[in-house]
Amino acid sequence: SVGEGVTDLQPGDHVLPIFTGECGECPHCHSEESNMCELLRINTERGGMILDGESRFSINGKPIHHFLGTSTFSEYTVVHSGQVAKINPKAPLDKVCIVSCGLTTGLGATLNVAKPKKGQSVAVFGLGAVGLGAAEGARIAGASRIIGVDLNSNRFEEAKKFGVTEFVNPKEHNKPVQQVIAEMTNGGVDRSVECTGSV
Repeated sequence: SVGEGVTDLQPGDHVLPIFTGECGECPHCHSEESNMCELLRINTERGGMILDGESRFSINGKPIHHFLGTSTFSEYTVVHSGQVAKINPKAPLDKVCIVSCGLTTGLGATLNVAKPKKGQSVAVFGLGAVGLGAAEGARIAGASRIIGVDLNSNRFEEAKKFGVTEFVNPKEHNKPVQQVIAEMTNGGVDRSVECTGSV
């Protein structure tokens, strides 16, 4: 169902919740280089709806707070319309919910922000779902070398399917990983994408 004032969605639409929402009106939403919406950016402190700060969930009369504005561990949820992305109704929901933001985040970061040019080299740090998406973005862009960096060497075989051409496990070297990559590439890669989530 949709609330009052929602015009871009209809009951029955297939959607995926997105915790980095887009109001569609602020400068960040109109930028090609940022998705940190002024209204719906990630805010772990916000436990209610934007309009009134109140929760739409309760159990035994006690409010349950909204997690990251989406509450995707619930069977049912209430979200701001800017926190869902309408998808093709033919896409199988049991698969797209798993892929959801993981692959698209990495893919979008590579294609829309890093923007490697054909023939350039790219290092991807972390080969989870986001990193595999980043590698796929580098492959689509035509990168000549895609170096995957991960502490789990078992990820390399799967990463090859997403375009990774070389693999570095920092635990297998006695020098900093950036030095290993610089030596492999004659000074460093043209682009790098950080997908470990660890500052």
